[in-house]
Amino acid sequence: MRKDEHPRQAPLPHRPEAESPLRNMLLVATPLLQGDLFSKSVIYMCTHSPSGAMGIVINQRVPELHFNDLLAQLNLPKSAAKADPVIHFGGPVEQGRGFVLHSTDFIHADTIRLNRAMGITGTIDILRAISEGQGPKKILFALGYAGWGPGQLDAEIAANNWLAVPADDDLVFRDALSDKWAHALAKIGVDPLALSCEAGHA
Repeated sequence: MRKDEHPRQAPLPHRPEAESPLRNMLLVATPLLQGDLFSKSVIYMCTHSPSGAMGIVINQRVPELHFNDLLAQLNLPKSAAKADPVIHFGGPVEQGRGFVLHSTDFIHADTIRLNRAMGITGTIDILRAISEGQGPKKILFALGYAGWGPGQLDAEIAANNWLAVPADDDLVFRDALSDKWAHALAKIGVDPLALSCEAGHA
């Protein structure tokens, strides 16, 4: 979705179903999106079907917003974690809504299993568990999500705006946000510098 388009609400993940191979993949922005809201973004795809698509940007942070400050706003105790978890910009849709991608050592009644190693939970219960030191070992907390209407993402992929890359939890949960774009491209043997040069000569 380009920055000049109205953010689309999209189907949120629910029970597993037969879907496009993009489910549980990473979408990696190509240099054609340079200057766009999604420039150099890496998006974990939670769902993709004929009715639309939804994913979480995993390599952008919300500036000047701290996890413990958010917990305080929700009347929850400060996190027991040694480091304050990063709050990610998950996308331009419903930016007041939080989502937690996490390892499956934590499963709540409202958790949606995305694959064997990862789930997504969008309720306050997981934040309470994290604040009490009972949360999952691996988390990625995001505000908002990226959404596409029917056929919209497919058109963007056909226009070479995105590359699809197999996801793995090490890349999703790695701390260095600035490295995720290059590491995602490296998984499919693409040199970011060469890709940028090709786009510049297109």
